[in-house]
Amino acid sequence: MPRFQVQAPLDVTVLRSGVPDTVPGRSVNVCERGIAAVLAGELVPGEAVGVEVRLPLVSDPLRARAMVRYQDKLRCGLEFIGLTAEQRAGIRDWAKVAKADTESGASPAPVIDAAAPVMENPVARKTAEALGGKGATKTGIASGGRGSAGGAPGKPKKPRGALWTSLLLVAAIAVAVFWWKWNRAWDELESGLKTQETTSAEKAQAQVPAEVMERLLVHRVEPAYPPEARKANLQGIIALDIVVGRDGSVASMHPLNGPDVLARAAMDALRWWKFEPYRVNGEPAVVETTVAVEFKR
Repeated sequence: MPRFQVQAPLDVTVLRSGVPDTVPGRSVNVCERGIAAVLAGELVPGEAVGVEVRLPLVSDPLRARAMVRYQDKLRCGLEFIGLTAEQRAGIRDWAKVAKADTESGASPAPVIDAAAPVMENPVARKTAEALGGKGATKTGIASGGRGSAGGAPGKPKKPRGALWTSLLLVAAIAVAVFWWKWNRAWDELESGLKTQETTSAEKAQAQVPAEVMERLLVHRVEPAYPPEARKANLQGIIALDIVVGRDGSVASMHPLNGPDVLARAAMDALRWWKFEPYRVNGEPAVVETTVAVEFKR
């Protein structure tokens, strides 16, 4: 299955303690079986997620369910689940129209004969319309001048040079606007990541007792009991060392004890905790404290 190189914005939606969490990112390559991407957060192999990717030159985003197959720092691989035949054909048609490069070692994209009698494919039609062409009404995309019968007999053909110039100009403007918006969104994403990393890297100004920070807790999310932990009858108290930022959000954390499956569930819940800012000399400060989360059947 050929993998086509493409950098396009995407969103991955995953349930965290029963709450939908959207993780933005950008794709690295895509094929009919899955997609590789760089995300602004980590996923867990085996998780079921929702994917929405906006391929260049295609007006409608590709939406599909997927399974996380691997995670390496911020790069992950997602395998599509239940992709329809129409969506698969849409990926092939996009790759052909966009002339997408295949990754090293991958087979070239199959060439589809536009003259062959094939079934109507609305995805191919939308892809062609996004490019300004009018001859693609089937799975094969016909070249510019052969998509129609050429007009009624006896009528002179209209000059097409000005028409094609206008279409190319409109397409170039659309691509430029899309590229500008995509770069701006990615810059905002990277800016947010740098801010978060800076907050996490700041040294805590004070070590605050757990009972003091508990009185400042304004929003608490209870962890979901993982089914595999329930099946294995795992229970107990997970202690975590956390850093709370100046805005009261949990900037970083790491578990101090317990099984990994319970520790991950506790961390998923702690991401949503919110405290009143702890103040040192009247000013909000970055502080370190310890919290405990209990799992029991």
